[in-house]
Amino acid sequence: MTAATEARREVICGDGVELLRRGHLPDDQAVVTSLPDASELPGLGFEGWRDWFVETSALACAAVADEAVSVFYQTDVKRDGRWVDKAHLVLTGADRAGAHLLWHKVVCRAPPGLATFGRPAYAHLLCLSRRLTLPPGRSTPDVLPRLGEMTWARAMGREACEAVARFLVADTRCRTVVDPFCGVGTMLAVANAHGLDAVGVERSAKRAERARRLVLGPAPR
Repeated sequence: MTAATEARREVICGDGVELLRRGHLPDDQAVVTSLPDASELPGLGFEGWRDWFVETSALACAAVADEAVSVFYQTDVKRDGRWVDKAHLVLTGADRAGAHLLWHKVVCRAPPGLATFGRPAYAHLLCLSRRLTLPPGRSTPDVLPRLGEMTWARAMGREACEAVARFLVADTRCRTVVDPFCGVGTMLAVANAHGLDAVGVERSAKRAERARRLVLGPAPR
């Protein structure tokens, strides 16, 4: 039996923020997610979304155990000719929760040297914890040269998910991935393929059903 068939997956159709507000996830659970962009929450307005984003980042960092981690995959956007730096917003929330940055990777969304418009050619992948530290010898590449497979337009890139899963297995005691904004479940499927259990939350019933059933092929080499 493979790791993917041994690992468990649960997908809840509901509000991921409510899950985070409960806090106190078990010691072996990590939050790995991509927080929604302002365009996905139009009812908040831009400033309301910024406040929501920072608050939700803080909730995600506070919900995990002291030695566990929260990981965020975020792509900046341009608004009125100015960049919205989502890594800054994540770190503002992390500061409120007393979490520190373990690593910050850049994920290439387009080949280097290519101009992009509206969204940058890179995404942020940030890992935070309140107590966990990493010795220098456990460093991994800071730049991921490829985004990898996209299961839908707002998905986390497959290769970013693979990097997170490898890190969790090798450097943490976390053996369950919790994604409170799981979309169609890319991170959940990759976690299962690495032998990690997975719990996802998704507001859309249609996407939640896809997330329950998503299976990915062999990891790229």
